[in-house]
Amino acid sequence: MLWGLLAVALIAPAAAQDPAKGETSSEAEATLAAVVRVRAKAVQGARSAASLGMRREGSGVLVREGYVATIGYLVIEADSIEVTAMDGRTVPASVAGYDHASGFGLLKLLAPLAAKPLPLGDADALAEREAAMVASYGGRDAVSLAYVVSRRPFSGSWEYQLDSAIFTYPAVTEWSGAALINVRGELVGIGSLLVNDAAGAGAPSPGNLFVPVSLLQPILEDLIAGGRRAGPVRPWLGLYTEALRGRLFVTRVSPDGPADRAGLKSGDIVVAVGGEDVSSLAELYAKIWSRGAAGVDVPLRVLQGLEVREITVRSIDRQEYFRQKATY
Repeated sequence: MLWGLLAVALIAPAAAQDPAKGETSSEAEATLAAVVRVRAKAVQGARSAASLGMRREGSGVLVREGYVATIGYLVIEADSIEVTAMDGRTVPASVAGYDHASGFGLLKLLAPLAAKPLPLGDADALAEREAAMVASYGGRDAVSLAYVVSRRPFSGSWEYQLDSAIFTYPAVTEWSGAALINVRGELVGIGSLLVNDAAGAGAPSPGNLFVPVSLLQPILEDLIAGGRRAGPVRPWLGLYTEALRGRLFVTRVSPDGPADRAGLKSGDIVVAVGGEDVSSLAELYAKIWSRGAAGVDVPLRVLQGLEVREITVRSIDRQEYFRQKATY
């Protein structure tokens, strides 16, 4: 199989020097050349700085001529962005688009790089127990073999839900924006998180979560053309919750966000949305998002101390909450 030889070429330089494997080595180098480093500096007063810091670094993947896909949290509220290719050349970039629903960020390069885009593969066909490769910026030294250990929904505390995230094992330490590449040398996922339950509930299994590119393919043209996906925007409350023993505890609220302005605070317990009980993040998000687009009122029943309160939160478009780079 071609990818078996390609894997050898990527991880074993001595094998790649074998003339019989010259073509494979060339293909391997072309694959790695599409993986770049992304460095971003946030704008002054960035609301995301408290959790993500002012300076962020990870990887990205050239997916179109002049466009790099990465994980969005690296580049939200960015004041400046630099992209570095495998040959060491660094060029400036700007945020071409961001999609909170999937988590993807798309960068537009302000100068060309000497690399070919990596083709997007069929992420939905990536099955459990299938081998794949994780490539972060850094050439062969930053490549690891991994296995898909589960495909399942994922709910993040920050009003984020994936219907079928890709979980891999073993864990890699440079996961942010890393490329997950299938046996055909195609991009199938972008690295998002380090997790301790990659294989699911049960024994601890440290691994990584990748966002499947099947979520990027239908919105890529929208991001290029208008900076965001077409259609209605999901309502956002600025509410961080964790499920524990069937209860949804508020761990924090975004300062001056909708939930904060409505009076919710850390330690509250969300009991219901619109009179319907909720006991999981998936239930909470489904009931919030089903009420309509950003701007809709979301009625919550909340336990604050010993008192049950009915609190209505006026939702917003999450991107309105972020601070934008100043333009003159």
